[in-house]
Amino acid sequence: MTEHTKTDGMPAMDGVPDLQFLERSAPRNERMAGDKVECNACPVLCQISPDKTGACDRYANAAGVLVRVDPVVMLQRTLAQDQGQVVAFSARDPQTPALLADAPANELFVTGIGSSTTYPDYKPAPFIVASQADGVDLVTVVTEGIFSYCSLKVKIDTDRWLGPEQANVRCKGEVVGHITTAEYGSQMLSLGGVHHLTGGSKKEGRITCDMMQSLGNKQAVAFTIDGGAQIVIQAGKAPIVNGVEEQRMRVGCGSATVGIFARQFFGHADEVVVVDDHITGVLTPHQAGRCLGMRPSGIRIRGRKSTPGRFFQVANPGNGWGGTDIADPLSIIEGWDTELAWPGLRLLMVSTTGEHAAWFELDENLVPREKPMPEAVAHTVARIGENCEPSLATVLFLGGAGGSLRAGVTENPVQLTRAIKQSLINVTCGGAPAYVWPGGGITVMVDVMRMPDNSFGTVPTPAIVAPIEFSMKLDDYRAVGGHMGYVRSLADALAHGAWHNDGAPTGRRMEALPPANTWPLGEPPMLG
Repeated sequence: MTEHTKTDGMPAMDGVPDLQFLERSAPRNERMAGDKVECNACPVLCQISPDKTGACDRYANAAGVLVRVDPVVMLQRTLAQDQGQVVAFSARDPQTPALLADAPANELFVTGIGSSTTYPDYKPAPFIVASQADGVDLVTVVTEGIFSYCSLKVKIDTDRWLGPEQANVRCKGEVVGHITTAEYGSQMLSLGGVHHLTGGSKKEGRITCDMMQSLGNKQAVAFTIDGGAQIVIQAGKAPIVNGVEEQRMRVGCGSATVGIFARQFFGHADEVVVVDDHITGVLTPHQAGRCLGMRPSGIRIRGRKSTPGRFFQVANPGNGWGGTDIADPLSIIEGWDTELAWPGLRLLMVSTTGEHAAWFELDENLVPREKPMPEAVAHTVARIGENCEPSLATVLFLGGAGGSLRAGVTENPVQLTRAIKQSLINVTCGGAPAYVWPGGGITVMVDVMRMPDNSFGTVPTPAIVAPIEFSMKLDDYRAVGGHMGYVRSLADALAHGAWHNDGAPTGRRMEALPPANTWPLGEPPMLG
């Protein structure tokens, strides 16, 4: 297969595995050419010519049969012999009996990656797999969800100023999100969402969708922030801000840094100022300095005093010292109380990451003069840096699992929602643990770094395609009104693939369980 049909001309898949077990089951459009296949995996309804793929690059016409191009990913607790290799679903597959013998049913987990979707709404999920663990009969319902209501929450570990809160974040010139509330040591972005996917221009929706797919699949994406920085984000990597790769997130705010290291500065410095965009700390009036019995230095700091030794708004946000816009740390000092300060007073100015530090001594006119930093003080400054964690970009996928996705699990979708809220059902995404938000609906959040590579796809509606799995006890599945007639053994799923033939996956690929993840079928409540 070399190209798409009808829609956008994206490249397609080569080397479709043996498809003799598949049959055409999708209804035909009588006005469609006889050699085409209509894909009903999403509302676009591509009419796919032979040996070509649809607009999403996920479904293809292989010898008159609609197939899912990518293999379904299965996780194995121990290293699979065929890990990373695509094996065709086929009852004649000689590897299936050996695989089951080498890896018991409780050692394999079918993920939603490549599994196909439940669209149209009436379909049960493509995989409803029975298994057993510690004598408990389990069921896992597996599908690829089509998410219009979804976004990415990005945590960027740096005190570098990226832009004002609520500022637009742009990708390729289009607004795709905004800066949201900063957290301790981290800047936060909210990207994507239904309004950017569907509420703007077609170009905005397409770029937002492509951006979300790329970030979710752990690829690097470049952004510009209105009135702020240029930034490159990649999950699990250090962010690049204005062309410079970030190294550290701060150990704490200025006040916290003063408190943490006060004892180590005591006896080596007469005053320490930790410059910070949010809370600048000053040692001697700070509670830590007072508890140590330090002599007041008489320093006067610009900004708004909070409590003793803590100052807000000493400078504007920026890319200088401590996330401020200052290059000269002495600019935040208004002066000295002549009744308290003394010639020879030893002053350390340092940032919350230790990347900026300078040592001063007051002359006879109480003017700070820069001097070489004593070794003991330099050691503590280095320790500040040592205690800073590496700067990192974390990408969380947040999606609302509603509509046809729930109908693929049960004929009474509200029962699924209630059972999840009662902790009777374990929700995973690509086998990775998912946090389910409280309140109505099924809103899940998952760290993309804990998911297998290339877990996300798109459809041109536009929307994101993401894997999701619901695991529970067999009795609980029956109680929520599950599609009991479609429950199959793992052996049958390994041999034949998805139960429905229209758009069924052509092959399976084994991957090892990521070390950071718990086994999806091994946690309460299922085994409790």
